[in-house]
Amino acid sequence: MAEVIKMPRMSDTMTEGVIAEWHKKVGDKVKPGDLLAEIETDKATMEFESYNEGTLLYIGVEKGKAAKVDDVIAVVGNEGEDYKELLSGAPSAAQAAEPAKEEAPAQQESAGPVVTPEELGVTVIRMPLLSDTMTEGKIVQWNKNVGDKVKSDDNLADVETDKATMEVVGYTDGTLLHIGVPAGEAAKVNDVIAIIGKEGTDVSGLVASLKSGGSGSKGAPAAKSTEAAQPVAPAESQETGPTAGSNGRVKASPLAKKIAQEKGIDLKAVQGSGDGGRIIKKDIDNYTPSAAPAAAGKETGAAVAAFQPASDAEGYTDISLSQMRKVIARRLGESKFSAPHFYLTMEIVMDNAMAARAQMNEISPVKISFNDMVVKAAALALRKHPAVNSSWMNESIRQWHHIHVGIAVAIEDGLIVPVVKFADQKTLSQIAAESKELSGKARNKKLQPNEFSGNTFTISNLGMMDIDSFTAIINPPDSAIMAVGRIKEVVVKKGDGFGVSNVMTITLSCDHRSIDGAVGASFLQTFKKYMENPVTMLV
Repeated sequence: MAEVIKMPRMSDTMTEGVIAEWHKKVGDKVKPGDLLAEIETDKATMEFESYNEGTLLYIGVEKGKAAKVDDVIAVVGNEGEDYKELLSGAPSAAQAAEPAKEEAPAQQESAGPVVTPEELGVTVIRMPLLSDTMTEGKIVQWNKNVGDKVKSDDNLADVETDKATMEVVGYTDGTLLHIGVPAGEAAKVNDVIAIIGKEGTDVSGLVASLKSGGSGSKGAPAAKSTEAAQPVAPAESQETGPTAGSNGRVKASPLAKKIAQEKGIDLKAVQGSGDGGRIIKKDIDNYTPSAAPAAAGKETGAAVAAFQPASDAEGYTDISLSQMRKVIARRLGESKFSAPHFYLTMEIVMDNAMAARAQMNEISPVKISFNDMVVKAAALALRKHPAVNSSWMNESIRQWHHIHVGIAVAIEDGLIVPVVKFADQKTLSQIAAESKELSGKARNKKLQPNEFSGNTFTISNLGMMDIDSFTAIINPPDSAIMAVGRIKEVVVKKGDGFGVSNVMTITLSCDHRSIDGAVGASFLQTFKKYMENPVTMLV
C-alpha cells in the first residue's frame, strides 16, 4: 500500500526545509536506507533516507523549493498504484488501521496480565535525552545484534540527534533480547529501543505490554525487529565517478563521516560504493591510502594561462538565504529588538597582564592566552556582581548561582558558543586547557550538547583579527555579553615625559531590563582591577 513521506522535523527550531537535491526520481525503486534527498534545514544540509520499500510514485516538492514540516514531499508504493487519494486528504494507511488499534486493548486483555521488566529480570533501554532540545533520535546503526552478549560499557548504537551523532550505552550486562527501532528509523525520547536480560528470556509479552502502555515506540513490529535491526548496506552503484555532488559536497553517510574523521581520512579520496556513489561505512573500513599524486604545475615549460578580462557590465547576484542564516537572523533580531541594549566601553591597561602571562607560561603545563585571562577575570567579577550573571524571565529575573562562561567561536556554518563551566572556580591553566579543547571540538564539529549549552555570560573576542573595538548582540538567555578588541600600543603621559602602554578596549552589552547602567559599570570596574593586577586572580 502506498505511503506518504512528509518533511521531517530535523531540529528543534526547524519549521520548513529546502530540498537541496533529489537522489531518486519518479519510477525508481527504493528500499530502507536508500538516500532519497538532501534537505537544507536551519542548522545544516542533512541527508534524508527512505524508511520504506517500493517505487517512488510521486515527488511533491521540486529541487530548490521549500516545504513546511509535515508537508507531503513524496509517495512510495507499489509500481502503478493509485496514490491520488492520499494527496487529496484521504486517510493514510496508518489512519486506516486505527480501528484495528482500538480493538487492540481488548485483545491484550484477553491475552493475559500486563508483564513488567521486574518480573522477567530484564532492563528496558529507552531513547535517552541527549540534548536539551532533543525530541527524538535516529538510530544510525546498531553495533549489537539480537542474541549478542553486551557489557555495561558497550556502545549499543549510534544515535543521530538534532545536534550531533552520539553513542548510546546500555549500562547493564546481559544478552540483547530485543531491538525496538530498526537502523535508519527515529524514535521519540523515552521510547523503548532495546531490551537486555538473561539469554533465552521470552520478552514478547513485555514488548506487547510496553506498546499497549503507550510507549509510543516507532520501531518495527516485534516479529520483524530482529531482522530490521541488521544494518542494510545500500545497493552497489553503477557509477564510478567521484563522490562529490554538483555542489562540491562529498556524499557520505553520517556514520562514515564520523569514522573518517576519527581515522583522519579525507573523504574526497574515498570511492563510494553506495547509492549514487555515496560513501558508506564499509568504504571507510576498506580504504587504503594511495601514493600522493605528483604535484601539478611542476613540469618545466608549462604555459601560463591567458588572462581573461572581467566583464565591465554592471550587475548583481541575489543569494538565497540558507535555513541556518534565516534562524540566525530571526534569533539575533529577537535579541536585538526585544532586549533593550545599552553599551559600556572601557580601556584596560595590559602592561601588567602581559608581564604576568609571560611568567605564568614559564611554569604552566598549557599555554595561557589573554582570552583565558579575560574569562577568569570576568568569572571572578560575576561572582561579586551576581546581577550581571542573570537572565530575563519575563515575569522575574533569574540570578544564576553558578558561573558558566560561553566563548563565541566562528565556524564555517556560523557561530557556536562552547561553555567553560564553573569558570570562577578553575585555575588559569585549567581554563586554558578546556578552552583549547572546546574550540578544537567546535571547529571539527565534535562538540557534545552539554558543551555548548548552559551559558550565563558570554565573551566574544575579535582581537586576534586586529579589531580595535566592537559591540556584540546579547546571546540569549544571558543578560550581558563582553566584546573584546585587540591589544595595541598607545602613547601616554608617564611622569614628566611620555611612554608607551599596551591598551585593550572592551565593550559590555547589557539588557537594560535586568541590568542597570550603574551595575554594569561596577562590574567593569571590578573586571578592570583583575586584568590590570593579575596577581589578584591568583589569591
